[in-house]
Amino acid sequence: MPDIEAVLNPWAEAATGARAGAATPADLEKKLPFIRVERISGPDGPFTTHPTVAVDVFASTADQARALSNTLSAALIALRGPVNGAVIRSVRCTAGPSRQPWANEAIHRRGATYSVSYRAA
Repeated sequence: MPDIEAVLNPWAEAATGARAGAATPADLEKKLPFIRVERISGPDGPFTTHPTVAVDVFASTADQARALSNTLSAALIALRGPVNGAVIRSVRCTAGPSRQPWANEAIHRRGATYSVSYRAA
């Protein structure tokens, strides 16, 4: 079964034009806007996996973070079919994009969580 982070991070880059990865780079402030998609929980099954993923958007302004997180959320909720070695069956938003704290005040972060149902392609 493909790893959900390997499935969704390249898709997020293609869908938004922003860089994406499962971890924030050390020089994040130089790579804005940036999207981080990481699995945080959820069961694995023999044929279908149902992970919960945290999706964080980092940007240089609050408005940019808000706009990008809303665009990404709409695209994720509509995502179905083959994507990077997986077949997405459904995506459900479990906590919509909201402002999240970040240690560097020059970086604005918005985070959301999604439940994804997928299988191997």
